[in-house]
Amino acid sequence: MPSVRQAVAVLAVLAATLAALPARAWTAVEQVKTYPVSGQSGLELYRSVGENGPVISGDRRTIAHTTFKLTWGRDYREQADGSCVIARNVPKLIITYTLPKPRGGLPSSVATSWKRFYDGLLAHEKVHGQHIIEMVQAIEAVSVGLSAPDDPGCHKVRAALQTHLKRLSDEQRARGRAFDRVEMGDGGAVHSLVLALVNGP
Repeated sequence: MPSVRQAVAVLAVLAATLAALPARAWTAVEQVKTYPVSGQSGLELYRSVGENGPVISGDRRTIAHTTFKLTWGRDYREQADGSCVIARNVPKLIITYTLPKPRGGLPSSVATSWKRFYDGLLAHEKVHGQHIIEMVQAIEAVSVGLSAPDDPGCHKVRAALQTHLKRLSDEQRARGRAFDRVEMGDGGAVHSLVLALVNGP
């Protein structure tokens, strides 16, 4: 039977081993929400998309949209020398893709065209989702270990973090706008999807 000293030694080795393991990677939750459209042809369906699509600014509607909810579990630690460091910053990210969905059944040829249209839209929005995930990864990378000297209450390090958040958020938005300009411009993937749907059966 092992002695108490041996048991303590084993527990110490186990604790050190667990501490050396990398933290469990977080995973974004991705979900799809739909809005109803109606029609029995590609043109009718697209007109309905224009009338019922999600509003993104003012009264402007779009075909599909990606939004996200992001919260953080941060651990601010005041140090013995008076500085403050962010020791941990774990994200909880929920990405929502909003896409059109026909209310009823469609003729078989239209259903085939619609599926290509829908699958292409989802692929487009998934790229926006990946941009968001990469933004969150960048925030995590820049924030963990971020510190400020002479910072009782951790006010300085919080302000420093906000500067990084704004920069990375602005970069993500600019990236999304540039991607949309290409995809929705003449010959772009989304533009081609629309033409195929409207000109199809």
